[in-house]
Amino acid sequence: MKPISLASLLASLPLALAAGPALTIYNQNFAVVRETLPLDLQAGVNTVHFSGATTQVEADSVVLRDVSGQVPLRILEQSYRADAASEGLLLQMHEGKELDFLVRDQQGREHPVRGRVIRSGHRAGGEAATPIVEVDGKLRFSLPGQPIFPSLGDDAILQPTLSWQLHSERAARLEAELGYITGGMSWQAAYNLIAPERGDQVDIVGWVTVNNSTGKRFDEATIKLMAGDVNRVQPDVPMARAARGGMMMAAMAAPEEVTQKAFDEFHLYSLPRPVTLRDQETKQVEFLRATGVHAPQLYIYDPGKYGAKIATVREFKNARENGGLGVPMPRGRARFYRQDAADNRLEFVGENTLDHTARNETVRLYTGDVFDIAVERKQTDTSMSSRNEFREEAFEVKLRNRKAEEVEVRVVERFHGGPNWRLLQQSDPHEKIDARTAEFRVKLKPDEERAITFRVRYEWR
Repeated sequence: MKPISLASLLASLPLALAAGPALTIYNQNFAVVRETLPLDLQAGVNTVHFSGATTQVEADSVVLRDVSGQVPLRILEQSYRADAASEGLLLQMHEGKELDFLVRDQQGREHPVRGRVIRSGHRAGGEAATPIVEVDGKLRFSLPGQPIFPSLGDDAILQPTLSWQLHSERAARLEAELGYITGGMSWQAAYNLIAPERGDQVDIVGWVTVNNSTGKRFDEATIKLMAGDVNRVQPDVPMARAARGGMMMAAMAAPEEVTQKAFDEFHLYSLPRPVTLRDQETKQVEFLRATGVHAPQLYIYDPGKYGAKIATVREFKNARENGGLGVPMPRGRARFYRQDAADNRLEFVGENTLDHTARNETVRLYTGDVFDIAVERKQTDTSMSSRNEFREEAFEVKLRNRKAEEVEVRVVERFHGGPNWRLLQQSDPHEKIDARTAEFRVKLKPDEERAITFRVRYEWR
């Protein structure tokens, strides 16, 4: 799959020129931001500043254009500054100069101390060093107090800023489109599957969870969610960003439905109404609800896939006729609950990850190991022909059902001993799943014990 470019994203994801921004969020910790930027241009060269970008903007992805095509713009220069004013930066700007430092004594009274900043200690993008300040001819490896700056400085900015030098052939007013890719934004799906204490019917509720840690608040934003694995070119030197603060949880009611459509090789979900997404906030929106989904619980013994115990697996078809499913299901965590009939409370019984699943495909999720069905497997015989033309092996799989109801166990055997294999003897019929796999289906009544035996021959001729 080819790497994506912002130009192609902007061309394919139309922006409704409205008061609020538009976000297309990918489940790979990035988003495309599109918003309008009012421009009042004079003929000739214009300087334009924008201080509303995120703190994780990818500067080389920024695109500024007139979507109407009525005003030809030439961008002579584009720059991005992230060195927002801070105490350390202002100290660095005053290195070699004298400043007043506010000191508070034990009685809480404040008085200024004059000092010369020898070294600020500020290092942009790196670890800070110890500041050095000269007070009364002596050096201090610390600040004597709170620094008081005479001014902000002509070259200081209060927040990250995008700047352009634009050339316009004539004076014009327009609503330009500003688009860029930013890190720090992601979404993921989650599914809650609720079943009664008995039976194979489940109710499924799907949620999308949107996380914003971009350093920017988005008011009344139109949000789309892209599901699928979009290829991106990784930088040569990854830049790690520290997580900031804790996240606030907010549940958003969804009287209208989330809509979805196939888009390129992915699926695009649109939230039904504008959303305000604060920095460091998590929001959840319901996007799927299905009731009475037929999802039988399977008992599978497959040592090569699930280990030495019998696994419990839920299986259902993502079809419209199955409880109202039949929509593309993005990858997410699926949690299973059963309702205790004694008090109607839900009990957590397992979870797994549901992969991207197209409509009419079957979902099979492993949720844990079975407590009341025991299994033992052993090899009972092995032999080799005198000319090494074939080898035979015999196995026994013992099953014991300690449940109060009848169960069916699927015993899966994988044969890797040679290019050709066939069962010479078997206690129960099998189904050949593929070239290397056979499956036995065995029913056991309560407290019944059964042994499956088979003998396999591997041939090389």
